[in-house]
Amino acid sequence: MLKPNALHRSFQIVLFILLGMGCAQAQLSLPDSTRLINPRDEKYTNFYDTLKVRAGRKNITRILYDLFIREESKVRDYKTQALNNYSDATGKTIREIHFLRLDVFGPSIQDTSRKAKSWLERTGNYIHTRSDLHNLRKNLIIKPGDLIDAETLYENERLFRTLPRIRDARFILLPDSLNSDIVDLLLITQDRFSIGVSGVLNGTSSAKAEIYNRNLFGVGHEASFKFVGHLNRQPYIGFESFYNINNINGKFLNFSVGYSNTYLNEGALLLFEKPLILKTDNFAYGISGYSFKRTNRLPGLKRQFPYDIPNYRQLNIWGARNIQLVNKNTGKTQLTFASGIQFRDIKNHHHFTGDTALYFSDNKHYLFGVTWSQRSYIPDRLIYGYGITEDIPMGFKYEMVAGLDNDPSGKRIYTHLFLSNGNFFRNSPDHLYLYGAFSSYFRNAQQQQGMVELGMNFISRLYAIGSVRTRHFVRFDYTMGMKRLDPEELMFEKNDYIRGFSSDCISGKQRLSLNLESVFFQKKDFYRFNIAFFTFGDLGILGGEGKKIIKENYYGGIGAGLRLHNESLVLKTILIRLAVYPRHPKDVGLLGMLVTEQTKQTFYNFQPGPPEPRKYE
Repeated sequence: MLKPNALHRSFQIVLFILLGMGCAQAQLSLPDSTRLINPRDEKYTNFYDTLKVRAGRKNITRILYDLFIREESKVRDYKTQALNNYSDATGKTIREIHFLRLDVFGPSIQDTSRKAKSWLERTGNYIHTRSDLHNLRKNLIIKPGDLIDAETLYENERLFRTLPRIRDARFILLPDSLNSDIVDLLLITQDRFSIGVSGVLNGTSSAKAEIYNRNLFGVGHEASFKFVGHLNRQPYIGFESFYNINNINGKFLNFSVGYSNTYLNEGALLLFEKPLILKTDNFAYGISGYSFKRTNRLPGLKRQFPYDIPNYRQLNIWGARNIQLVNKNTGKTQLTFASGIQFRDIKNHHHFTGDTALYFSDNKHYLFGVTWSQRSYIPDRLIYGYGITEDIPMGFKYEMVAGLDNDPSGKRIYTHLFLSNGNFFRNSPDHLYLYGAFSSYFRNAQQQQGMVELGMNFISRLYAIGSVRTRHFVRFDYTMGMKRLDPEELMFEKNDYIRGFSSDCISGKQRLSLNLESVFFQKKDFYRFNIAFFTFGDLGILGGEGKKIIKENYYGGIGAGLRLHNESLVLKTILIRLAVYPRHPKDVGLLGMLVTEQTKQTFYNFQPGPPEPRKYE
């Protein structure tokens, strides 16, 4: 268990003595009890719960408690506590694996005795289809007869938490009273309510409305159907549909298919892949394809074009071999060799000329990559989520990709080097992620379409201000293009770089952005929706190629807002934001008010993948 520093420990002891209370160790409850907590977890929890109750009786002790006690350390220490508990049983044989599926509303992993209180919650539990046992079993990476391994159990818990339909998961050890070499496992899971709706208005001319299910029939399939309408562009009412199957037959094979016919595009996509989900996976592969009769956006790129690209097709095929390495200083690392082929076919593009013709030309990429990586995870709470366990990646990923690009203008060499590392604060609750990359094409030893990328993502520890918990976020990004094609321009997207700032009037070949945000998580909820207020300040610079970026055009935004989210639902986060843009182009106003939905932000990752060219966007 991670121990608090000496100062915090001293204040804890002094405060506990002043309150005149003892702390008694509790016994592990039986599987059918109302609380299912490991013994060390319960002892740790009892100490802080008793301390908090006693401290709350007087103002001075309550102030001292809020100032010096960080309850969230219990969450951060969960992995260490879990590993300690699991380590006690290391080497013992798993006899059986039992399942406890909690209701969506009411109980929690920490307290299974809680019941849904309102009729709406009870109705939600009644109509919700729980994840079936086969669906849960296929996501197990352990089985009866295996020996207990602490890291494997924690990794399996994390895998369950990555599923969009699962709110939380935890293993409980059930020792055998007659045979000390045998242990049963109890897996406690809690679903999210799997049905969701979404809608957004884009100004006064277009709108979207979507209904989706993240756990269709309880088997883990995902399906969505979206209506997309526009007042002036055909089809005036279009639709998008999507179907996804994860972890087919427990082999971590994924299949996705989608179709769209809207004013933005018309076409279909298909994906079948086996990614390197586990560090111990030996092989990975995938095939994906896109076919559009018309589109104004290239797959995988954010930028929209003012004209439709007709008859666009793309096919990607890749495979990878993962080799386990052992380093005495850093633990297990992986060396991954991957190769891939990308085919792109664009018909009826004869009217494009110059750089535009090259940008939209047919091409074939033959790529080979080598990645050296290491990954582990730290559990924490109140980062991008609202009270659930969040697994923050630690480790590094160093990737080198090289290959051949064969387009109508001739052959050229592609290469890139990508370096990333996090978390540098291994013994601190702060988190820091750094990355850098260089990529370029070369024809006859002459550079083409080069790019340099630098970035940083900092997440502070959780601070207590009375009953409010707060974190601070800092993000820095810099992208510099070198000898890019004329159609390739960097811009400020609507919710990236400068929040709520989107302009077609300004662009450049290099871009720098700095984003600051402070989030204040509230203990009180709003009709079961967790509340987080936030303030932010964004700075962005766009500049021409070969110029000093700090002397180019500055833009920025400052503002505040709130987010509402219910972790028991698959619904997106409701975002209300007010911003001021002191310096702005003519197509951006001084004030910006936004009420919309927001997809929860995800962490960076160090998982090796297919070799792909870096995107200039």
